[in-house]
This record gives sequence, structure tokens and C-alpha cells, in this order.
Amino acid sequence: MQDHDIDNAIASGKTYGDLEVQHAVFSRLRREDPVHWTEPEGFRPFWTVTKNADILEVERQSDLFINSPRSKLWSIEFEQSVAKLMAGSPHLVRGLPQMDGAEHRSYRKLTQAWFQPRQVKLLEPRLQALAKRTVDEMEALGDEFDFYNDVAVWFPLRVILLILGQPESDAERLLRITMAYFGGSDPEMQKGSDMLKATRDYIEYFDGVSEDRRRNPTDDVASIIANSLIDGQPIGHHEASSYYIALASAGHDSTAATAAGGLLAMIQNPDQWRKLKANPELLPLAIDEMVRWVSPVKHFFRTATQDYDLRGKSIKAGEALLMSYPSGNRDEDVFDEPFAFRVDRTPNKHVGFGFGAHGCLGVYLAKMELQYLFRELLARVDSFELVGDPAWVETSFVGGLKRLPVRVRMHAMA
Repeated sequence: MQDHDIDNAIASGKTYGDLEVQHAVFSRLRREDPVHWTEPEGFRPFWTVTKNADILEVERQSDLFINSPRSKLWSIEFEQSVAKLMAGSPHLVRGLPQMDGAEHRSYRKLTQAWFQPRQVKLLEPRLQALAKRTVDEMEALGDEFDFYNDVAVWFPLRVILLILGQPESDAERLLRITMAYFGGSDPEMQKGSDMLKATRDYIEYFDGVSEDRRRNPTDDVASIIANSLIDGQPIGHHEASSYYIALASAGHDSTAATAAGGLLAMIQNPDQWRKLKANPELLPLAIDEMVRWVSPVKHFFRTATQDYDLRGKSIKAGEALLMSYPSGNRDEDVFDEPFAFRVDRTPNKHVGFGFGAHGCLGVYLAKMELQYLFRELLARVDSFELVGDPAWVETSFVGGLKRLPVRVRMHAMA
């Protein structure tokens, strides 16, 4: 594979829909050119950062490497469409992933307490009940079903609706929008929509939510956002919409992707399923291994604010760097046998939740959700097996499986 082929592969959603290709591309880069100047056709150039240590070095210096103005990998054509739509702004949405410095800290602080372990712990009974209900509904499907589409997507979506204080009747509407929003270049996921339309649909939905919470505030996250003040002024419409979108989309899609991808890993490694069933106290370690294994967030960009030397490469001020999280999570210098799935892996210094000031806000909630879901599955399911080929979303940003056809054997109750 020539350099230009590698560059095009890094930017292509199809690469991430074929794990063999994805791992081959990034394994070669880690080995031969871990900080790689990348010039894909139809995209502005950037540096691709593939080593775990280099990702951490960049992300721990949030003053030297900032989120704005380039946060995601978009084609030049799409960037031009966004700039036209947003009156010159490079951002389709402007949430935490597009903010820096004091502004980022102010907006993060709005809901940070809601996602801390003590607050998340208060949700435990409801999360446990939702997990049990999810597996009840799974059992009612019969012996064969699509675990991703019939099970994995619904549990975290209901959790998001719970913390936003929205009715479950909104679930299908939000699911359609989220799939289009994160559908990348995958025609199966777009289904007559695209990211621009999905963003408009999100804004329309959350405008109604925000208006209602200003009139009738409650004790949910939606009310916090709708009624928040930034520097003594009410939060702007664009920023509020972006906040809602980030919580509803990433909080749902990445957790569903981890659940499905984690189950597939254990189907393909049945000894790990048996180990976890025999030792459910390993679940916290297993969840971290699932996040490492799936790496549902494929990248974020950072932009250098000054010249910087990274692994012998001269990064110039204003140049963008793509943090490749799936690559960092398979780094041979950090992980013993990185292509082996181990439910008891420790230590596990993955970067699946990002790192530093811009680390995932909902990390504790996501881990708790996944633990309750898999605790219920382990207690009630003897085994899963594939009954068809799994398929992955063709997206370079956020995603995982789009199909996981399985056959289940439930535990026989005495």
C-alpha cells in the first residue's frame, strides 16, 4: 500500500467497516510512521497520531493543542456546506468537543456534577430495572435476533431519555436521528437522511424540550441546560442545542456500540465469556476491555497553537492532528497481546474515553450502564452464537456494529 493509499484509507469510512483493513493500516503506521502527515483526496491535510503515548502527550496539553477550529474529519466539500449553512462557522454544532479553555470549563461545569459517581449512583435502581427489562424483552424475541438492532441500541437510549426527563415514546424518533447523524458514508445507516438533516432534526426536537423546561423546570439534565447561565447570561440557542445533541447522540451510540462489540468479542472468544460468567466480579475490568476493543470513537482532532516537536516530527502552529483512538488502543508498546480480548486485562491504559480536560463527561454513567446490562446477561444467558455475519458501520468518526445476528440459549430456571 502506497502512502497516498494509506492517506485515503485513513479518511475513508469503508476502512472502519472492515476491521482487518483498519488494523492493517494503523499497525503499519504505528510501526513505520506513527506521526504521519496525511493528505487524503478531497480533504485538508493533517497529522495522524497513532501511538498511545503520543495521543496522551497531545491530550494532556489542552492549551497547546485545542479543539477548535477543526474537531472532526470532514471532506472539503462538506466543510464548505457547513460554512455556508452556519454563516462562516466551521462547526455544525458547538458543544464541548468544539470548545477550549475557560469557555470549555464553564460549559462542562454545567452538568459535570450530574455525571459524577455519587450522582450516577442514585440512578442505580432505575438502571438495574432497565437492564432487567431489556433482557426480558430480549428473551421474548425468541432464540434468534439481531443483538445490536433489537437489544443494544435500546438500553442506552432509554437511559438517555431517563436523564433528560423525556418519555420513552420518543425513543424511535431519536434512534432514527442518531443513526443518520453517525451514519458516516454508510448508505445503510443514512436511510434517506444525512448529517445535515439529522442535525436539523435534533435541533427541532430539542427546541421543544428546551422550551418546555424553561416553562416547567424539573430535576433532570434537560432542565439544567435549558435554564443555565454562562457568565451571567442565558445559554445561547446554538450552544444549548449542541449540548443536547452531544449528550443524546454520543451517550447513546458509543455505549450501544460497546455493548454489541463486547458481546461479539466474547462470542468469538467463548473462553472469555465462560471466565466472566464464573467470575462476575471481573465485570469492571471486562467493560474497560470492551471499550478498548471496540473503540467506538474513532477520532477527534486537535490543532497546534504553536510549533511543537512530536516524536521527531515538526508540527507547525495551525496544523491539525487526528487522534486515532482505535490505533492507540492496539499499541504494542502499551498492551500485552493487544489483539487478544481479555476480560481480566489489567492494567488497561486505553484511550477509549479520551484523556485529560476533554475526557468523556459520561464515563461513569457509561460504565455503570454496561455493567448492569452484562450482569443481567451473564446471570440469565448460557451462551450466544453467531447465526450470520456481523457488519460494522462505515464511518471514520463514531460507530461500531450495525448488525449482530445471534442465537441465544437462556439459562434454564430450576
